[in-house]
Amino acid sequence: MKLFITTLTCCALLISNELAAQQTLINADALINVQEGKTIRDVAVLIDGNKIIAVGKQGQLNAEGDAKVINLDGKTLMPGVMDMHVHLSSDAEDNFLASRGNSVPRQTVKAVKNANKTLMAGFTTVRNLGAAGYSVIAVRDGIEAGEIPGPRIWAAGHSVSITGGHCDDNFSPPEAKSISGGVADGPWAVRAKVRENIKYGANTIKVCATGGVFSKGTKVGIQQLTEEEIKAAVDEAHMRGLIAAAHAHGTSGIKAAIRAGIDSIEHCSFMDDEAIELALKHGTYLSCDIYNTEYTLAFGEANGVPEENINKEKLVSKAQRESFKRAVKAGVNMVFGSDAAIYPHGDNGKQFSRMVKFGMTPAQALQAATINSAKLLKQDTILGQISVGYLADIIAVEGNPLDDISSMENVVFVMKDGVIYKQ
Repeated sequence: MKLFITTLTCCALLISNELAAQQTLINADALINVQEGKTIRDVAVLIDGNKIIAVGKQGQLNAEGDAKVINLDGKTLMPGVMDMHVHLSSDAEDNFLASRGNSVPRQTVKAVKNANKTLMAGFTTVRNLGAAGYSVIAVRDGIEAGEIPGPRIWAAGHSVSITGGHCDDNFSPPEAKSISGGVADGPWAVRAKVRENIKYGANTIKVCATGGVFSKGTKVGIQQLTEEEIKAAVDEAHMRGLIAAAHAHGTSGIKAAIRAGIDSIEHCSFMDDEAIELALKHGTYLSCDIYNTEYTLAFGEANGVPEENINKEKLVSKAQRESFKRAVKAGVNMVFGSDAAIYPHGDNGKQFSRMVKFGMTPAQALQAATINSAKLLKQDTILGQISVGYLADIIAVEGNPLDDISSMENVVFVMKDGVIYKQ
């Protein structure tokens, strides 16, 4: 125990000392201007503390005498990327049913591990959409305190669900009387549950509007929360200054959530023309996890995923990718959301190539994970760009992702908030 505490203390001191450094100058072969989708050659970025204070050509920026100089020859700089749908407290590799017995402390330990893996993959900001016992909220607070490494986290707390819905515990027998922490029936009960999440530290809210793939006894396309219940959650979240996300595979649930004022739709599997038009009209963001189906169909059975859930994934996968393709063509707001935990954490970057395969340009895929995600979080004045005045969240890859988007799967340099975590 003494060794563990000492190690944490040393880590905190290292982070503190790094933040106290005067300036850092990064030289690289190229930088992606994500707003314009263009490459800038022979760049230099000057950082003071945790903020970018200058961006220019190599040899033209003046740093203080004792500034740290980092030369990233052959590398391309990007703003730290963002994943708007993760579940840090669970692992795809674990036995599906056995892992449902993990205690909150056990889930918290997993979240600490997975937060680090996510950061090392270049994701400097994530939105954690549901975890038991406020476990990821505790991890978020530990990261912000400098006690452990990890991305900047928006954490939802418990996902709000109807009794027996996708985000309830339907795997336990009746005599166990097991009810998930986010269960609420009726608009006022939903408001109360949102308030409870906020009381214990949630800085975003998630509702489960339809059935889902990885729940027992729910039909993926069927609406669960009523529009009135969704609106109650959205109004409560917005009144408290938070954004809200809706797990929604089915068409009617997607439409109800959009009409209710939801900020983002998660999964978006069965979208008809009216749903796409509603998203355009309301400015709703879509977060479509179009990579993880490959992992589930390849490894789900070996990981103990029941046949019911495998069959639901087969039902969803093709439709979800078609909805994604049509929404991109229509110009709907899109963010990067992977549903990490359905596949191994740290592999988030594999989704970029699928986004390009199913309709995006490389620039659009990068924008989904940077400026678009920053706008969704209402952080677009400080996150999502390598620009003066922005927080120093900077990553680097080999080659150029505008030429080969798969380079986003191998991030070789990670700086978050001016602190270097990977070089």
